[in-house]
Amino acid sequence: MTIKSILFFLAAALALSITMALARKPIPIADTIIARGKVYTGNKEQPWATAVAIRDGKIMAVGDEETIYKLHFATTEVIEAGGHLVLPGFVDCHIHFLDGSLSLGRVNLEGAKDASDIQQRLRDYAAKHPGKDWVLGRGWNYAMFGAEALPHKKYLDEVFPDRPVFLEGYDGHTYWANSKALSAAGITNDTADPPNGVIVRDAKTHEATGALKESAQRLVVRVVPKPSRSENLAALRAGMKWSNEHGLTRVHSAGGDFEYLDLYNELRRQGQQTLRFYVAYFLNPPELRPEDIDAIEGARKKFHDEWIDTNVVKMMADGVIESHTAAMLEPYSDDPSTKGKLFWDPVKYSAAVAELDKRGLQLFTHAIGEYGVRTALDAYEHAEQVNHTNDRRPRIEHIETITAADISRFGKLGVIASMQPLHSYPDTNTMEVWARNAGQDRASRAWAWKSISNAGGRLAFGSDWPVVTLNPWEGIQTAVTRQTTEGKPEAGFVPEQRLSVGETVRGYTLGAAYAGHREKTEGSIEPGKLADLIIVSQNIFEVDPHRISQTKVLTTIVGGRVVYQAPAQ
Repeated sequence: MTIKSILFFLAAALALSITMALARKPIPIADTIIARGKVYTGNKEQPWATAVAIRDGKIMAVGDEETIYKLHFATTEVIEAGGHLVLPGFVDCHIHFLDGSLSLGRVNLEGAKDASDIQQRLRDYAAKHPGKDWVLGRGWNYAMFGAEALPHKKYLDEVFPDRPVFLEGYDGHTYWANSKALSAAGITNDTADPPNGVIVRDAKTHEATGALKESAQRLVVRVVPKPSRSENLAALRAGMKWSNEHGLTRVHSAGGDFEYLDLYNELRRQGQQTLRFYVAYFLNPPELRPEDIDAIEGARKKFHDEWIDTNVVKMMADGVIESHTAAMLEPYSDDPSTKGKLFWDPVKYSAAVAELDKRGLQLFTHAIGEYGVRTALDAYEHAEQVNHTNDRRPRIEHIETITAADISRFGKLGVIASMQPLHSYPDTNTMEVWARNAGQDRASRAWAWKSISNAGGRLAFGSDWPVVTLNPWEGIQTAVTRQTTEGKPEAGFVPEQRLSVGETVRGYTLGAAYAGHREKTEGSIEPGKLADLIIVSQNIFEVDPHRISQTKVLTTIVGGRVVYQAPAQ
């Protein structure tokens, strides 16, 4: 046999060997299989399934047991869903994470009936935490103080005459300090109101009452002892655990976390991060400065992956309706002397929006009053016209009031309505303070998410924790019913704004993913997307809508790893 023939034979043998090896290529094996579930995928092409296969932190396949079990091997972990509902992991699109995490260890005033109830909670806290250090807490609302709708230092002084007390209102826009805290901050009869802030004073004596609106709270914040690094890390771990327990797999931070990115990065390096973060830089008025640009650009070069992303800037157009700091087009119903006011000069705000948009940054703008909402829409429209950009997906946060004429602009301009369903919960604070201040006409368009959606706008949902609980199941129930858990009001609060369960779930999943530029990798249970899923205790598509808030998370999976498992019953 010639050398040429031998070479030809060897080449043919090699080709045959490769062909046979390829033919024997093993079927990919799943790391984990979720079996026997009622899987709501969020994918219109395949809305329901019974099993999911996961490999390398991503969804490998979705289908029935027979199909999915073909990917099973001896090393595959099987999670039995037991017929329970499986959903995409939930995203909270508006949160203040470190603040919320720290609040877990402070005085909780949510649900207090009145000033006396608050005083008792403070006494209980003091009994467990004696000493002379600061008493910090949050959660009181305006309705707890009757017609005044604002707290007074006298209630705190009665319990703590010699210990400083500083309590954040439920909405984070008004704070409450006792005399000791005011003294520590150096607030006297002669202290001037800071820009965009009000030191509430007695009309006769000009003495500070203890209520501090908007930026006035910073006068006290600067003298409150700051938590140590280890305390902040411990709080973040507790906050992530709390989030996973309620089915959250990602959150969008709307302020208060950018300054602590190094802490989040430390948790990631240590393998302790169980929640994904989209963290906004908080841009204060009156204008965009070079140092703001440096901080924003520096962070997004360093943090821009699946776990920590910072390609976003948060701004605030106005305040809140309860304290008359939200910017309205017409005077408040209960106080015709004021319309509130914008925190930014509109020209400087619009210029900042245009510059940030040109740099490819996503924008969040807090806007609650109808004038605040219109100002944000106008600035976003201007930025699109001067920059000729598209798919920036700017967002307006909250949108508690809106004119009929501005509803359709969300869809036309591609602006996302980032709203918090539980904010509309029709309790005493909403029905007797918020609605009174806003007036009947504005209240008829309260939290108009259905109208915005029907006009082509996209919705994204969250909580604003610690303003309200981060528990999304309470938010879903409120969006679907527009009633309290007791079914009040009977007809519902602006009932035409009710959403279906599917529409609401989308606001926490695929809509939320879209709102963070991540709909291609998150938000639904589809092959190739991140394996962020939850298994819950009841099928919210089938139960009485007034029972949705009773839903418990059984299992939370982030990146293919089980990060929360409910205790066995």
